[in-house]
Amino acid sequence: MRKSKNIAIISKNTLLSIGLKVLIEEYFPPVVIHSYLNAESFLATSFSFDYFFIEADTFICNTDYFLQRRAKTAILCCETKTVAAACSLIDMYAPQEIIIEQLEQLFIVDADPEKENKELSAREIDVLQLIIQGYTNKDIADKLCISFNTVLSHRKNITAKLGIKTTSGLIYYAMMNGLY
Repeated sequence: MRKSKNIAIISKNTLLSIGLKVLIEEYFPPVVIHSYLNAESFLATSFSFDYFFIEADTFICNTDYFLQRRAKTAILCCETKTVAAACSLIDMYAPQEIIIEQLEQLFIVDADPEKENKELSAREIDVLQLIIQGYTNKDIADKLCISFNTVLSHRKNITAKLGIKTTSGLIYYAMMNGLY
């Protein structure tokens, strides 16, 4: 028998909470879902949760809490195209099939631990931090005392591991993961 997933949905939008709850219960049982209208009522509970579904403003106001739980946190947002792999995002305006796929991506980590093994190396994090600060590849090479080709290799590895090709996507990833 599979263990039931304990899920918190924190949203001011009651219809959004109900709709998400119905989708999760129908497609990803067994689950126990608790809904909260705001972070204050959520943080006042003593429940232990496996997954968190929150709005972006809740994440921003409670970064310390959710950054530590980022692998199990999904942000309910309007569009996921620019930061598709930066973190778990659920596009509130996507068709049902897309939302189900996004939910699968969040829940699949439990089934396949290797999915989570795409962490950046310490040097790749150094390169990423300089990229988001606006340094050119040559400047990064000079600053880290590595060759230009090594910088290009690190950038290629970062893109491959994260699936993020744009600088804005990398910035978002860094913010979501406490690297900025």
